[in-house]
Formats: sequence, structure tokens, C-alpha cells
Amino acid sequence: MKFVGKHILSVSEFDRAAIERVFAVADQMEPYAQRKKATRVLEGAILGSMFFEPSTRTRVSFGCAFNLLGGEVRETTELKATSIAKGESFYDTARVLSGYSDVIVMRHQIEGSVAEFSEASRVPVINGGDGANEHPSQALLDLYTIRKELAAKNKSIDGLSISLIGDLRFGRAVHSLCKLLSLFKHIQFNLISPPELSLPDEYIAAMRDAGHNVNQSTELQPNISSADILYVTRTQEERFPNQEEANKYKGLFRLNQAVYTQFCEPNTVIMHPLPRDSREAANELDNDLNENPNLAIFRQTDNGVTIRMALFALILDVVDQVDAHAKPVNWYTAKRF
Repeated sequence: MKFVGKHILSVSEFDRAAIERVFAVADQMEPYAQRKKATRVLEGAILGSMFFEPSTRTRVSFGCAFNLLGGEVRETTELKATSIAKGESFYDTARVLSGYSDVIVMRHQIEGSVAEFSEASRVPVINGGDGANEHPSQALLDLYTIRKELAAKNKSIDGLSISLIGDLRFGRAVHSLCKLLSLFKHIQFNLISPPELSLPDEYIAAMRDAGHNVNQSTELQPNISSADILYVTRTQEERFPNQEEANKYKGLFRLNQAVYTQFCEPNTVIMHPLPRDSREAANELDNDLNENPNLAIFRQTDNGVTIRMALFALILDVVDQVDAHAKPVNWYTAKRF
């Protein structure tokens, strides 16, 4: 896979070599993400951040990643704040905004919308999530987190046992992660969801065709006991026709410390693409797990900055220049990592 000047629209564009390349560059970016060093390698470059659907982590971490490389960020955060609300086409919007930017990150609620936008863009476009379809950078940071968490336990991704829990039908992070994991060997997938929110058949078929074992269930406890990773998701209520329909699936699978202690191995890692729904009716990942050392959800979010720095460095072809533009950090940095 060639990264320089390319769009990143789907994880289908990646093979294992490309994944390893991203991870190697991410390892290089880690001192900068952790504020141990600073670099201005992208000084003068502009990121167009176009988020037409609500976002916290993805939008802010992409912007943070670009800033940490020395670039500037210009944001659009609402559809109604753009000329698209006045009837402007994606084509015209893409042609205009790509003239103002060196790279664009876009999120939109309609599947395929980012790919459509990229066709008219004059600069590289990264898919920040398109409806229930895909979320490539989330899948990369999730896989990077899985690799690091397993390495700390002397394990690797090959031979992994992972339980994916919750809304697997509309969870685009799950869709992209399953595609990436399918590139590895001998994965045990435990898919735990209500029948109505099961992983779409095409993903299951692809996983089985790649030689992996896939188990589907509507029960939580029997299917988490031997997992290396628990990947919990929230009900994607914004994808449902109405709130009443979404509410039927909230709170069906709740993971708390008592369930974890009773049914999980002591070193089972807990992940979640966030946001976790902490409202009483849902609470799929209880706050009483916050002090559990195997709760990796905030290590995931930290890794999001590192991975996105790597993507920018690869796409804009500055990987070999980052260190040459490095300097010591001269401000107080809290121990966050």
C-alpha cells in the first residue's frame, strides 16, 4: 500500500504489511504524542476537519494529532453551518474546501458519503466514519491497542480470542475491526448481540472464509470466560428509526466488576470505542470498572492520537523528517500516559 497523497476510506485498502507500517510509524510518533518531544514538521499545513455528525474523540484527536505535528486545523462541525444546507453539492464543497486544505478528515451520517466527497477532492481524504459503514482510523487504533495490550502479556494477535458485545449491526468500529482482524491467523470471534443487532452476514462470511472460528450468541457470560479481549459497544441509537426502538436494546449486556470477576480470566482486557453510555438504562460498561487495570478504554483514546499522527505523517510524506524538526518540550507536562 502506498500512503503518500492517498485517501483512506476503508480498511479494505490495508494488508498486514500496511498495518505494520502504520504501527511502526505510530511507535515513532509516541514521544511526540506523550509530549516528551515537540516537532513542527507540518508547520504551514492545514487540516480541513469536516464533521457533519457529532463526535468528540475522533474530531478532537485528529485535530490534536495534526497540531502535534505542527499543523493548523480548520473545523466544520455542523451540516447546517455549511453551504450544503443551501443545496450545494458534495462535488462543489469538495472542490472548494480541498483548495483550502492539505488533507481533509470527514465524518458523515450517510454510508458512502466520504468516498463520494473524495472523488472530487483535490487533496487526500480520511474517512472519520460514514454512517453504519466503516471507521478505518478507529479500527487501526483498536488493533494497535490490542497488539500493545497482548504484548504486555506475552501474546500476539495471531491466535487471539475476542468477544464483541452489543450493537454489532450498526457499530461501524466493529465492522472495520473485524475486517482488519481477518488479516491475521486463527482468531476466535465470539459475537454477542440480540438477533436484531447481529453482525451483518457479509462480515461473518468473510471471517469464516479467512479461516477464523466465529461463534454467535445472545448470552454474555458463557462467551466471555476464555476471551483475551472484551470489545463492548453501545447501542447506536442514532441509527434507529426512533428512540423507542433503540431503547429496547439498551442494558441487555452489562459488564461490571462482579461479572468480570466471576466469568473472566484475571488478565482479560476490556475495550470500548466510546462513548460508553453511562445512563442507568444502558450502562453497558459500569464505572465500577474504572480502577480495573485491564480496562484499556483510555489507553485506546491515547493511542488514537498516536495512530492519527502516523497516518498524517505517511500521507503527507514527512515520516523521515519528523525527528529533524524535533525540539525539547518547554512547558509543564502532566503525567497522563
